[in-house]
Amino acid sequence: MPSFDVVSEVDMQEVDNALHTTVKEITTRYDFKGSKASMERKEKEIILVAEDEYKLGQMIDLLSARLVKRGVDLKALEVGKVAAAAGGMERQVLGLKVGLETEVSKRMIKFLKDGKFKAQGSIQGDQLRVSGKSRDELQAAIAALRGHDFGLPVQFTNFRD
Repeated sequence: MPSFDVVSEVDMQEVDNALHTTVKEITTRYDFKGSKASMERKEKEIILVAEDEYKLGQMIDLLSARLVKRGVDLKALEVGKVAAAAGGMERQVLGLKVGLETEVSKRMIKFLKDGKFKAQGSIQGDQLRVSGKSRDELQAAIAALRGHDFGLPVQFTNFRD
């Protein structure tokens, strides 16, 4: 029985590369001269620290442009609230959405059932396995899932015939 997996992954190496080029640009930009702005990635989040919200916004814009250039979908970025940090600085945490949550997987299964596709979905950890009777039916399901916005980037892997 043909099947494929739906996953939501972010290439952390590309995120690190975008982060490093953004930090390089921040150190050379005139409006950041003498500022203590910094960025770092810890696990699945990016921590931004700057003097004010304006500089945090500039840092997010620069990072977003670099991520897009490197092929990382911005749907994977979850912008947190600005909070006060030590020394009169402002801190903002950007979360990286990796893996399908159970709620999103259930919405995808419901979407496939509502679309009258002859395919069944089963949740397997942080991915969704979709199986069906024919390859053509699964390709139609992939096209439909690609066309619908679930709020996070989706990739299709492990297509088996």
